Amino acid sequence: MSDKGMMEKEEIFSKVLRAGRRTYFFDVRSTRANDYYLTITESKKFTNDDGSFYYKKHKIYLYKEDFDGFREILEEMTNYIINEKGEEVISERHQKDFKKEYEDEDSENSTAASSTAEKFTDVSFDDI
Repeated sequence: MSDKGMMEKEEIFSKVLRAGRRTYFFDVRSTRANDYYLTITESKKFTNDDGSFYYKKHKIYLYKEDFDGFREILEEMTNYIINEKGEEVISERHQKDFKKEYEDEDSENSTAASSTAEKFTDVSFDDI
């Protein structure tokens, strides 16, 4: 690859945010015109059946002309979430009894689901 091609890929400034099995990479990169843009990469760690790991990555490219709009909407959305649900994290990972509650709902739903499944699968294919 040429020197110019290598410059496109070079990170000018980087920060990393580790969040459980997710990692966010914030990288300032340079365009061919030598202007800067931001890439935000989410990397999630998964485990194979054999115990080895692999990662799934998703990337966003954010250019300067979109910064103001992106910042405004991000702030509006994060404020909405905090105002509606507070700052306390509510998730399986943070609630000791969440799984138990979830299992209780599953047992109730599985009975209803099985009767629904029976109706759904009670199909005659003679008409086909």
